[in-house]
Amino acid sequence: MAKVTELVAGLARPAVEEAGCELWDVEYVREAGTWYLRLYIDKDGGVDILDCERISRAVEPLLDEADPIEGSYVFEVSSAGAERPLKRPGDYERFMGSPVAVKLYRARDGRKEFAGVLAGYDNGAVTITMGGAPMTFAKEEVALCRLRVEF
Repeated sequence: MAKVTELVAGLARPAVEEAGCELWDVEYVREAGTWYLRLYIDKDGGVDILDCERISRAVEPLLDEADPIEGSYVFEVSSAGAERPLKRPGDYERFMGSPVAVKLYRARDGRKEFAGVLAGYDNGAVTITMGGAPMTFAKEEVALCRLRVEF
């Protein structure tokens, strides 16, 4: 049986794309005793509140009809954000050369977070350049890799 997030992505993607956006991610999580179903969207030039509202209004009836989730939950639509996590190989390919932050499960050289420029991705292993020197983190080490905004 497909996961809730996969089912919801399949239902939502056509409506999101019809609104001129891209479905970045679907999250179904429990926080403080409440379940949340979140759609993260993106588009060239950025997402605004009107995009979120339009997609919410289009997707909510689809969810009501298909009823892929037992029980109650809070439904939210939001921007993927400027410092979004990179999850799929295509995300890494798309943002190659961009500033990123890599968080590790365990410290390496006394640190758990490294900032640099995304220089490579190979089957889960992430390579960044820091001060011109490459540093590679194995898939098993990486807890999170996200875009980083520099000022």
